[in-house]
Amino acid sequence: MSVSGLRADTRGDLGARLSALARVVELGRGRVDPEPLAEGGRLLIRAGDRLKLSGEHTVVALAGGTGSGKSSLFNRISGLELSPTGVRRPTTARTHACVWGLDGAGPLLDWLQVQWRHRFARASALDRGESQLHGLILLDLPDHDSIRALTDHEADRLIQVADVIVWVLDPQKYADAATHRTYVAELAGHESVTVFALNQADKLAPEELAECVVDLSDLLKREGVQQPRIVPTSAVTGRGVNSLKSVLADSVATRRAALQRLSADLDRVMARLLTRMPAPDAMAVQPTVDLARQEGLTDALCDAVGVPAVGEAMENVYGARSVDWVGWPWARWAARLRSDPLSSLRLGDLREEIRAVTAASVKAQPAEVENAVQAMADGLSAGMPDAWAQGVRDAARSGLGTLPARLSDELAETAPRLDRVPGWWRLLKIWQYLLVGLFAAGVAWAGAILAFGVFGAGQAPAELLGDVSALPWLGLIMVSVLGLGALSAVASRNFVVLGAGAERDRLEREMRRRIAAVAKDMVIVPVEAELRRYNDFFAALLAARR
Repeated sequence: MSVSGLRADTRGDLGARLSALARVVELGRGRVDPEPLAEGGRLLIRAGDRLKLSGEHTVVALAGGTGSGKSSLFNRISGLELSPTGVRRPTTARTHACVWGLDGAGPLLDWLQVQWRHRFARASALDRGESQLHGLILLDLPDHDSIRALTDHEADRLIQVADVIVWVLDPQKYADAATHRTYVAELAGHESVTVFALNQADKLAPEELAECVVDLSDLLKREGVQQPRIVPTSAVTGRGVNSLKSVLADSVATRRAALQRLSADLDRVMARLLTRMPAPDAMAVQPTVDLARQEGLTDALCDAVGVPAVGEAMENVYGARSVDWVGWPWARWAARLRSDPLSSLRLGDLREEIRAVTAASVKAQPAEVENAVQAMADGLSAGMPDAWAQGVRDAARSGLGTLPARLSDELAETAPRLDRVPGWWRLLKIWQYLLVGLFAAGVAWAGAILAFGVFGAGQAPAELLGDVSALPWLGLIMVSVLGLGALSAVASRNFVVLGAGAERDRLEREMRRRIAAVAKDMVIVPVEAELRRYNDFFAALLAARR
């Protein structure tokens, strides 16, 4: 962006403020009154266009109503009779431009949409003694109260884009309500780029002119123009024209009027935005969801999807499966002679059972999922402006349509591997079957002693198989084996209970981890993005205001 002749520090300050305004406009959509945002957007476009054009020229627009003598004053300042049928007729229909220093002014005049036949340049031979005006583009606008001007809004358009506005006022109509309400009051705060020419001063006596100047100054101050610059002029006698030229020359010489106008326009936009918003320096929030709220959301979602119920089911299934591995075989075989109380559990399809429990828990509680998300969003948005608070709630709820299904899918994947058997179950089963084998061997030995030693069924193959004195010891050993088997079965059941609890804890931790990950992805991340947007908006608002 090239703006030669303008102070770099001023340009940099304005550029930073305009960049901040661009962020305000971008981030404020849907959260802030669209009218000032739209005005800010138009200002950004206008500022971008103006700053790309000649910084060596200052656009000064003469604006006024019909009969104010605006066009005559335009001729006086330019020193030329430019267009008797256009410039001097009672109602100016098209904008006329007089340029001091035409080099580089063409693109700027094109942007101003001044027709070629209404452009005039001061020849160097005529500029002797007026070099201080080099770089001035003086516009004679259409009368803002004429029917033609109201039709095409040319005056309105150029009043919005000119670097400096000179209001040419008629002593008899300088307090015209339409002018002040429509234009002057809207440009309050633009004192550095606004001049009021009280024209036709030749029609007033000196004391009347002084009274008019004081009255006009008081009126302007009441409308927000704190330090109005009022220059009495007469296009007929030339009175005050040099003073007005001197004011214009100062603006031209500093080459800062374009920036001052844009800065004043930016101040106006920011003032309108700030009247609709709380103080930006007091509105920052924590841009991340704190750990306590994240854990609270995870807890609430775990309850909503029935994680405790799934954990309890898993604990029961773990215990039921252990019967085949760590139960005392004699008791298990005896139980087969009775009806199986576990058949109703359908243990042959435990994986599907757990998946069904998981899916049913999620799908049955969508309202609780929504309530959990809503509660967190309400807590985060407390104290925020209504529109931004609603934005946080909307961000939190943005994934509610698919959140229950996502939770269901994640939890279904946590179903344990039912073919996985703890190693100690296998060792214990070997031990118990070893005891069963020992007991069976004892029974066989006792039978042999009874057959050979007691009933004399024949000659014992071995002395021990017929030794009746070994029976008490053998009975003791068999009772010990049975007791050891029963004891190991009882002990194993205790270990199973502990293992089932540990497995439940593991499963619930895994489910909680997955639920926390889903909550982070589908709730926390969108909410934190909205909180960052909120902070960025108010930071930009603070940077854009003066």
